[in-house]
Amino acid sequence: MGRVNQASHGTGPGVITPDGCAVEFYARMTAMGEPAIVHDALRPGASILELGSGTGRITHPLVALGHPVVAVDESPEMLAYVHDAETVCSRIEDLALGRPFDAVLLASHLINADPMTRTAFLAACRRHVADDGRVIIQQHPPDWFAAAADAESTRDGIIFRMRNVSRPAPNLIAATVEYVDGHQRWTQTFTATRLDETELAGALGDAGLRLERYLTDDHGWLSAAPAG
Repeated sequence: MGRVNQASHGTGPGVITPDGCAVEFYARMTAMGEPAIVHDALRPGASILELGSGTGRITHPLVALGHPVVAVDESPEMLAYVHDAETVCSRIEDLALGRPFDAVLLASHLINADPMTRTAFLAACRRHVADDGRVIIQQHPPDWFAAAADAESTRDGIIFRMRNVSRPAPNLIAATVEYVDGHQRWTQTFTATRLDETELAGALGDAGLRLERYLTDDHGWLSAAPAG
């Protein structure tokens, strides 16, 4: 994945990446509708640069849908799980491949990082998207910040708990997510920054991008195009 916030950290068995992600846990995760959203926003066969790919839970379905994907992650342990795609081990903010892509994907709410990190992530998106390409971004929907609370759910036999939810500032959410699979348990503590529509437009504009359209009704997914 990519570094979301300096406060992010994780616990549990196996390798924990610098941003607190547990490699063994993410290797068990499957996509939750993300590939279809991305695919439907692009032309068939569009090349995709996926920033913060992790173990490939979005990568692999996109490849199956006919997209050549270059998967980027700073964790070699994460990338070891990626197959049928070119992989690049790098921090997002340091990436400089020197070639354009039809689409750049910034998923996993990476845009909700602290302002300095967000600026660096969006600059990497602009460096790599073709002038007629698109940047596909997943953000925490703005309404989520008001509604976020301690909760528990189960999917594919894995228990997901969000706990210790707090609001250290009006535009911030801090929380710990706990994942339980059988006798194994992982946690990831994070802080997320809310962006209203004006702030989002400003962040995109500073990177040389413009909001093209929202891809989902909750504004959790959006498409941005190069400005000018």
